[in-house]
Amino acid sequence: MRILLTNDDGVNARGLKILESVARTLSDDIWIVAPAEEQSGAGHSLTLTQPVRLRRHGERRFSVTGTPTDAVMLALAHVMKDAPPDVILSGINRGANLAEDVTYSGTVSAAMEGALAGVPSIALSQAYSREGLGDTVPFAAAEAWAVKALAPLLEFPMAPRTLVNVNFPALPPEEVGGIRVCRQGLRDYGRLRIVERTDPRGYDYYWFGLGPMVETPGHSTDLEAIADGFVSVTPLHLDLTHEQSLENLDKKFAAAP
Repeated sequence: MRILLTNDDGVNARGLKILESVARTLSDDIWIVAPAEEQSGAGHSLTLTQPVRLRRHGERRFSVTGTPTDAVMLALAHVMKDAPPDVILSGINRGANLAEDVTYSGTVSAAMEGALAGVPSIALSQAYSREGLGDTVPFAAAEAWAVKALAPLLEFPMAPRTLVNVNFPALPPEEVGGIRVCRQGLRDYGRLRIVERTDPRGYDYYWFGLGPMVETPGHSTDLEAIADGFVSVTPLHLDLTHEQSLENLDKKFAAAP
């Protein structure tokens, strides 16, 4: 099995090193094509107004001066064009990618790009608490549970243009409750917190804080799975069409004069 690894934290990120160790327990045919620098929050952006440079760091190891999407595109259309991957693993991100995070996340977007190209793709992220910041973020749960989450997924026939988003809770491995397959959650955007402060030169600046999650019956979302101490596994699809609105709009325009 040929596995392509990428991320949005950069080619030298600790989470990518951990993902490589995990991937090497599954295959010895591992390729890395990742952004040269951190691209957190880049979403599914593509570099169009400046050149993208590719740098080789060793056998099957490359960095890209661009976004996670750029990295996957270059990997599939150039670096690995004669030997495409069987699967793409993106991560392990420093910080969870839950609920609407997936629309901002470079980690998830790299997997989206793989799915668009027809390659089974999985995004992996490690949640952390306030006690673990920067380089001190503990990846122990991801290290211990990644293979348990990946093994069934690698045998699962993914539908076209779908991907899977995996998140690990901020807990010691022995305290993780298991793996929960769940739907994408939703935070209360109306209660988004904006913290306003003033810098030493007298200019205002802002920090964005996330709103509380919306509770669901049976704790059925990724937000709640992580809060309950489980690994969350969420299948996502790239067709954003809302079927009911499509039908209703069709009726509306058909009835219009």
